[in-house]
Amino acid sequence: MEVRSSYRGQKIIYYQRSLHCKKKKKKTSIRQSHSIEHIKVATKSNIFKCEIDTVEKKMPEKYIREESMIRGPKFVVRLRSHTVYENSAIKLFCTVEGYPTPQVKCYACFCRCATDDTAMYTAVASNTHGQASTQASIIVKSKTFSPNIWYDLKTSHERQELFCCFSDAVLPEIKYTKINITFTETFDVTFGKEGDKATLTCKMTINPNLANLQPEAMWYRDEHLLKESRWVKMESGGGVAKLTLTQLAKDDEGLYTLRMVTKGGDAVHRAYVFVDDGPPPVPQAPGAPMDIKIHDANRDYVIVSWKPPNTTTEGPIVGYFVDRCEVGTENWVQCNDSPVKICKYPVQGLFEGHSYYFRVRAVNSRGIGRPSRMSEPIPMYGLTLGEQFCVHSGVPSAPGQVVATRETDTSVLIQWAPPKDPNNLIGYYIDSCVKGSKDWTSANHKPHKQTRYVLQKMKLFVLRVQACLACSSQSKTLSNGEDQLKQSVFSTELPSFPYDISLLYCDGESMVLNWKQPLHSGGADVTDYYIDKCNVAKKTWKEVNVPPIKETLHKVGGLTAGSVYQFRVYGANLTGLGDASTPSAPFKCEAWTMPEPGPAYDVTFTEVRDDSVVVEWKAPVYNGASAITGYIVEKSKKGSDNWSKVNENSVNHCYFKVKGLETGESYGFRVRAENTNGVGVASTPSDPVCIKALPGTQEIKCGIDEESGDIYLSFESCQMAEKSKFVWKKSYQEMTDFSKGIILKTSGSHSTLLFKNPDKEDLGTYSVSVTHTDGASASYKMSAEELEKMLALSYDIRNPIIPLKTELAYKILERGRMRFWLQAEGISSAVTYKFFANNKKLVNCEQTKMSHDAATGIIEMVMDHFTDDSEGTFTVQIQDGRAKAQSSLVLIGDAFKAALAEAEYQRREYIRVKEGTVANLKKDSVFQWYKDDVEVISEVPADLNSGVCKFPLTNFSKRDVGLYKATITDDRGQDVSQIDVSGKAFDDIINELSRVAGSSASELSIQCTAEGIMLQCHMKYYTEEMKIHWKQKDSKIAASERMRIGGNPAMATLEMVEPTDKDKGMYTIEIVDPEKTHSRTLDLSGQLYSITPDTLGGPALIYNYIPKINFVMFSLSDRGKVVGGLPDVVTIMEKKTLSLTCTVCGDPKPLVSWSKNDQEVEPSDQYVIAMDSGKFASLTIKGVSLEDSGKYTMTVQNKYGGESVDIIVSVYKHGDRVPDIKPTPSPKRIMPPTVPIVIPTAKSATPAPAAAKSPAPPQNAKSSAPPRGMKSPTPTRKK
Repeated sequence: MEVRSSYRGQKIIYYQRSLHCKKKKKKTSIRQSHSIEHIKVATKSNIFKCEIDTVEKKMPEKYIREESMIRGPKFVVRLRSHTVYENSAIKLFCTVEGYPTPQVKCYACFCRCATDDTAMYTAVASNTHGQASTQASIIVKSKTFSPNIWYDLKTSHERQELFCCFSDAVLPEIKYTKINITFTETFDVTFGKEGDKATLTCKMTINPNLANLQPEAMWYRDEHLLKESRWVKMESGGGVAKLTLTQLAKDDEGLYTLRMVTKGGDAVHRAYVFVDDGPPPVPQAPGAPMDIKIHDANRDYVIVSWKPPNTTTEGPIVGYFVDRCEVGTENWVQCNDSPVKICKYPVQGLFEGHSYYFRVRAVNSRGIGRPSRMSEPIPMYGLTLGEQFCVHSGVPSAPGQVVATRETDTSVLIQWAPPKDPNNLIGYYIDSCVKGSKDWTSANHKPHKQTRYVLQKMKLFVLRVQACLACSSQSKTLSNGEDQLKQSVFSTELPSFPYDISLLYCDGESMVLNWKQPLHSGGADVTDYYIDKCNVAKKTWKEVNVPPIKETLHKVGGLTAGSVYQFRVYGANLTGLGDASTPSAPFKCEAWTMPEPGPAYDVTFTEVRDDSVVVEWKAPVYNGASAITGYIVEKSKKGSDNWSKVNENSVNHCYFKVKGLETGESYGFRVRAENTNGVGVASTPSDPVCIKALPGTQEIKCGIDEESGDIYLSFESCQMAEKSKFVWKKSYQEMTDFSKGIILKTSGSHSTLLFKNPDKEDLGTYSVSVTHTDGASASYKMSAEELEKMLALSYDIRNPIIPLKTELAYKILERGRMRFWLQAEGISSAVTYKFFANNKKLVNCEQTKMSHDAATGIIEMVMDHFTDDSEGTFTVQIQDGRAKAQSSLVLIGDAFKAALAEAEYQRREYIRVKEGTVANLKKDSVFQWYKDDVEVISEVPADLNSGVCKFPLTNFSKRDVGLYKATITDDRGQDVSQIDVSGKAFDDIINELSRVAGSSASELSIQCTAEGIMLQCHMKYYTEEMKIHWKQKDSKIAASERMRIGGNPAMATLEMVEPTDKDKGMYTIEIVDPEKTHSRTLDLSGQLYSITPDTLGGPALIYNYIPKINFVMFSLSDRGKVVGGLPDVVTIMEKKTLSLTCTVCGDPKPLVSWSKNDQEVEPSDQYVIAMDSGKFASLTIKGVSLEDSGKYTMTVQNKYGGESVDIIVSVYKHGDRVPDIKPTPSPKRIMPPTVPIVIPTAKSATPAPAAAKSPAPPQNAKSSAPPRGMKSPTPTRKK
């Protein structure tokens, strides 16, 4: 190869002589150390050697200006990649420039390809000012390819390697400049405590150390990329990468990874960082919570979530406290008064525009623990920072058994099964305890997400695993999953070998094999299988599968027709690969063409009893020349070769119950399939089974649940292991679909199938078996006759009837009250009942009082007012538990008239006897009224001649509560009558008023006010004691400064101050009385109606029944407003200049005035008042003095109204301490318009009813709206 270079445009020529590629044999090995031949590939060990001659062409002095030409090397023409065949010549060209003249070197990075000359070549040019590089790939392809090479390869893996060689040669992988990074010093496993500082440092050498190709240092914690923050500091450069954890917290615990990344690859180092709990504020207090997050940040609230700390010797956590701290201060404020039970809490009462930190503290019976790491600052701008948060209830169930594997002298790998009921599981805590001790210590301080963990081992110890939930205050500790780890002794072993390999089918190119599971699993489930094959003629074993096989059935392909093969199988569990099975019998690869079926397989047994057993099998893979019509089962005693038929007639299903067996004898079973062409070959015999029932064996019980009426099949196992599971089958086919009214419930050693709505499809044989036992199993056949009987019993349980002694009857009581009653045979105290009159449900109140007596079984209702409207049918419905009853009474026609006449007669008699009028008076008799023993004057004079005296209570409210007395006095003495208007009597009056108001309420209407709009509902009577609710879009409206709820005796009102688009929607007023809820609605959505100067004039009143009006909003958007810029408090040193400036708006332009201590400020040399551009108002005070301290008020107003804002100014002397005046935000005061504002009435508007109309306020009057946060007072009653 030649290299030529020239100044200012050096030309470099690489010349490669003809490449000669030769092939050589290469050997490799597979499992069991059996050698095979690999591909014969030509190799070549020559590496290009470059001789570089630099030729400098001198240029005239007049063209050389050295200072301006000093620069680093630069490739003007870069190397270009080439693909050639063997024995071809190749030239590589590139052009480089720079001053001083660059020195050129050649690097070669060889790829894994078919020939050694295929590689990535690099040219590097350097001078004193830097270096540059260029790359090109050379691909050398073989001209010839022998087909015999393909057939010399024995395995698919070898052929895949050959394919990869040639495919890589055609499309090579692009390689970058190889930069070798070697770590000289690394960080080890680090232990620290909360609050400590930890630094992880790695030193390294970089070769070549190229200035423009420096590696990038990337740090990870548990595979999550770390970024710079107040808790994490990173440094990199000069062959050193450093990570500093400024203040350790439990959140910092994890596996730390340093990746030095280059374009050609990366170098990686990992080590674990453990963080222990810091000293608790109180002994035995819980640790700090972790992973604090902020969700749904809004203007005035956020949702804080966190993860619970691990608890070992500490008491259980009873709750959490959430603290907040405003950014810029160090004052932490507790947000919740009592501990919150779940790991989530909404923090309210925040201020918009402020930023906050948050932290969490855990609480147990000993006290409050250390706080968590505080969150990042969260601004309150109404932005959604997190996802929607959902509260989940419940805690995870216990993880499975802890198993130790891969044990070394210093560590051990433990594994466990995940919980059966995860309940939103977020991870695990691993605890260790020295054998013989009860002191549990935590191995990790943050939830571990995987079900395996590497534990540093120092002593003989016991382990346990806890599962924790995101929204639970406490983890659930495993109670039965503890496992002792012993030095050099594993709790699991390798499985034994599979056996009885059989051939199920052969098509001339492949074979279907079946085998039996290992007899001993080694303490863990055998989940994987691997197969080797051997061509008997070649006596070479080769692996069949690389991915594991999950079943005991596999189709082996790629076989040679006519060859004879043997197979062997390996089983594997989580510990590793077991021994190989005994080689199978030789199987010849010939296609099966026999007309009879092939063998059945997987012959097993279940339900072993003292004289019977159930045999199960799977259908043959090969059916023969016709479909399979049945199966024949054969038996043989253990040790005998004599097989006899069990069933004379074949069965058409894959199970059979063999009866008449000898107790204690061992039998083997095999199965033959038959079709119309004959009986096929026998299956591989089953393992011998001893005909003897397990001690304590129980059968399946069928019954009916006495509470729900569900039909059930229940089984209790006589044996149970930790991994045992109940497998239910129908017709000996496993049941997996439980969505059709069948529910499976398992608790301990009991398992139950519940049939919610059984039918004919549920008929059949049900069986159950328990895994990991000695064969605990049973079966039950459900027949049609039995199902019919159970359905009848189920109906009676689900629909019981309460027997009645008497049907519903009536009896007329004094005062004309009507008593409806019946008597049942027996009822409990929890009985419920409903009375109906003409299909209308009656409520239990004073008018219809209901009661029952459980001792006598009597249920009754007393109707206080039996009138003409009561004619019809009366019904009572009774329910006592699930039992029900119903009875009706018809009162119409003559029967009703007779009952009504009797009721009216009793009412008149009661009035005549009990309720007399004022009588037996003299001329000098004096009548007086008293309230709480204080005489009061009635608005209606007493009429003693008529015998009736009244005391009207207008505008009834709580002020009228008291004891009222009426007295008549003359020379014969005094007579007194009194009534207590309080308690129940007061509530009854309010309820009656609510009924009257609700039935008379008009539709909602709208009226404009000086500050917004008012919704009105006119009614006969209103008082604030009535139960009245205002709602917007089904959400109850609370009284506030913006939403003023009130009214007067003629109507209820809701005033919205300065309404916005958020106030759009459906508004509802609800008036509640004991019988029903009266509601009126108004839709305030759609088009906005704005106010313009053209709408000024008369009174402003808009009613909601204007056709096609969806939303009416009166917004004084054009009034004078203070947009912002003024502070609440100003402190300034005397003799300084104070400038108060803000932005104002309004249309027309508002007038601005200033006042000090409610006295108007007049412009002068010291006080300068200005208005720039019609929107920037300012007050400048020159040379302020102590007398200038006080309250300054700025007022902005135009004809549509305005606002006023207060500013507190405090002036202090030079040298004095700055006064500490805390700002007290004062709301802007809204000023009413100076002229009336009118919204034009639509053409279809109809005035409100006269009875409900409220008088319009007089013009130029101030707004009569109540202050913000206060209800409108009820007018005082006239005397």
